[in-house]
Amino acid sequence: MSRLFLGLISGTSADGIDAALVEFPDDADATAGLRLRAACTVPWATEIRERLVALGQGGEPESLDELGRLDVRVARAFADAALALLDEAGTVPAQVAAIGSHGQTVRHRPHGEAPFTMQLGDGSVIAERTGIATVADFRRRDAAAGGHGAPLVPAFHAALLRSPAEDRAVLNLGGIGNYTLLPRAGAPGSDGPAQAVRGFDTGPANALLDAWCLRHSGHAFDADGGFAASGRVDEALLARLLEEPWFALPPPRSTGREQFHLGWLQARLVGGESPADVQATLLELTATTVADALRAQQPRTARVMACGGGVRNPVLMRRIAAHLPGMSLESTADHGLDPDFVEAMAFAWLARETLAGRPGNLPAVTGARAPRVLGVVHPA
Repeated sequence: MSRLFLGLISGTSADGIDAALVEFPDDADATAGLRLRAACTVPWATEIRERLVALGQGGEPESLDELGRLDVRVARAFADAALALLDEAGTVPAQVAAIGSHGQTVRHRPHGEAPFTMQLGDGSVIAERTGIATVADFRRRDAAAGGHGAPLVPAFHAALLRSPAEDRAVLNLGGIGNYTLLPRAGAPGSDGPAQAVRGFDTGPANALLDAWCLRHSGHAFDADGGFAASGRVDEALLARLLEEPWFALPPPRSTGREQFHLGWLQARLVGGESPADVQATLLELTATTVADALRAQQPRTARVMACGGGVRNPVLMRRIAAHLPGMSLESTADHGLDPDFVEAMAFAWLARETLAGRPGNLPAVTGARAPRVLGVVHPA
């Protein structure tokens, strides 16, 4: 089998398709020593992105026909992103063992009598368009086993970033914030067995910040946190936002744009707030919920390794660091992982695990009954 796998994901922010070409070690069971050969982000066509965002925050499709067409259009865009990356890397499809495609989440309902999670991007279309075997639909098997189907990246974090010397956490600052908690890995002489890796969502991160920024500045995101820095935190508004019952839920927990969107924010405004003050308050909401969650779940964390688009917001990073005194806050780049492409790399890894017949979920993270081999394989 080729050592090359390609990962594709479009996250909660739906700001583009991240593609990562990953080279793994010769040892079929090894992960340490993997290498990111090439990566890129391909923006969505405006029309498609608008529909994905609307569906993701609870909007209804116009018809089943529209949903079916969108499923195919998303898959074509994913396939084209993969082919563009391969062209950039000077790699032909025959050299790639498989694509791991997360797809685009448009609805996530992990609770209730018939829980489900829905990602668009038909794996058959990707396989047909690229000529590469494609593993897709990773989340639904975990959900069928009683889990949330999310987050799935913690197993990848654990394989690469766990340490026997200290408790660590990986913080993904995407559209939604989430943690992977990596307690020290059974160091010699430690008292008792190693604790389980855990992971969970913390609440809104870039999705709300970007949406509010776009509405009031016309910019898709708050470059360097400048809009937030120009305002002041509205403590009364922050208190109302923190009253959201979701923040009190224990892990495992997951969420998305259908929970935290501009309508959710609007319902908690009293009117007359300065847009810059609201932006500053949303940034503080992210920093506060991220810090509160870590102190509650792994208070002895020594090192927090951050990835995702929020790493490029220095104001947000400073506020998180201020809320976590005594903990080192770093980028995953300091540990050899490009913070922009950690999740895309993870889905390349998950495709490799699926083809090897190995489970890709962690029940302590998702709440599933047991480990499961994830995804559906669409042959080339």
